[in-house]
Amino acid sequence: MSAEVISLGCRMNLAEGERIRALLGDESDTVVINSCAVTAEAARQTRQAIRRARRARPDARLVVTGCAAEIDRSDIGAMSEVDGIVANAAKLDPRAWNASSARTTPAPRHTRAFLAVQNGCDHACTFCVIPQGRGASRSTPVAQVLHELERELASGAGEVVLTGVDLTSWGNDLAGLPRLGDLVTAILSTFPALPRLRLSSLDGIEIDPLLEDLLASEPRIMPHIHLSVQHGHDLILKRMKRRHSRGDAVSLVERLKRRRPEIAIGADLIAGFPTENEAHHAANLSIVRELGVVHGHVFPYSPRPGTPAARMPQVARAAVKARAGELRAAVADVRREWLDRQIGRPLLVLAEADGTGYAENFARARLPAGTPRGAIVPITPTSIEEGLLA
Repeated sequence: MSAEVISLGCRMNLAEGERIRALLGDESDTVVINSCAVTAEAARQTRQAIRRARRARPDARLVVTGCAAEIDRSDIGAMSEVDGIVANAAKLDPRAWNASSARTTPAPRHTRAFLAVQNGCDHACTFCVIPQGRGASRSTPVAQVLHELERELASGAGEVVLTGVDLTSWGNDLAGLPRLGDLVTAILSTFPALPRLRLSSLDGIEIDPLLEDLLASEPRIMPHIHLSVQHGHDLILKRMKRRHSRGDAVSLVERLKRRRPEIAIGADLIAGFPTENEAHHAANLSIVRELGVVHGHVFPYSPRPGTPAARMPQVARAAVKARAGELRAAVADVRREWLDRQIGRPLLVLAEADGTGYAENFARARLPAGTPRGAIVPITPTSIEEGLLA
């Protein structure tokens, strides 16, 4: 059987998983678990994926890479299902897979191409283990980004998504200290035929003036921004060691919506962070509506060994779970109202293989039967069916 790569967690992992698949080619009877460890639950899901993969492919060589393989190396390595571990920093090196760097077997292509332009993180959020798994921040030089993007466009990608562990820190380690806005400008000017450019999760406090201007005014950048907000109360943000305040997040969104009213807001939010009380949680709930969060990623806090937050006074697990549920319900309410406002509004939807697709604002829509994958289709939705515009 051919090689298989199972990527868990973030879009960064998805982009890297495609490259690993290309390195392995079709000759290798290998299963790679490209793991995630952002939360204790993510690490548990990694172990589940390993066991499922072994049951499905009992004779394959099973190798684990990614953040969980780095952070929980001894636990992962002790699993009887695992044949080997590849360090996170080495997973895109052909030598790690006994592969030729000249291998040309293409990776499975997505309608939307995820292009990793940054890796690692120089910050020290008290809840996060990712710097342990991915190391210091590293930026892909402009010329290499343009080369890889050209290859994605040649393969038929209708949309390119720039990804990174801390995407807005791109350029801090490069000569001349360019900012992410400079990279986006280079992409747009080099590829005038690029129809759609989207950015993955951004740290709002790091958005440079040029990038903010592009987000607010450039039609080829999709009107959708996903912010690493994490919490709605300043004291909790301080204890998380975040560098922004609630007011910073609100001000950024207000500026963007003033210039581009159709922009859709996404956000990462953590429920039940250590020391969080009911007043803190109420502030977390209220920021969902104040920002207009329609694409929410809610994480119930879980302690990760070795992080400062794990040593702080913990919130009871039942309360963490309940608060996460309330946050998800708040996002669902705001999202439902937003979807209602899309009815009767012309949208351009990039078709996926399953008969659905994503509009510019990342609303998902059902498309007419027979719509070819990769087509950008104009629709005017008249209803909402199971959460999809139709």
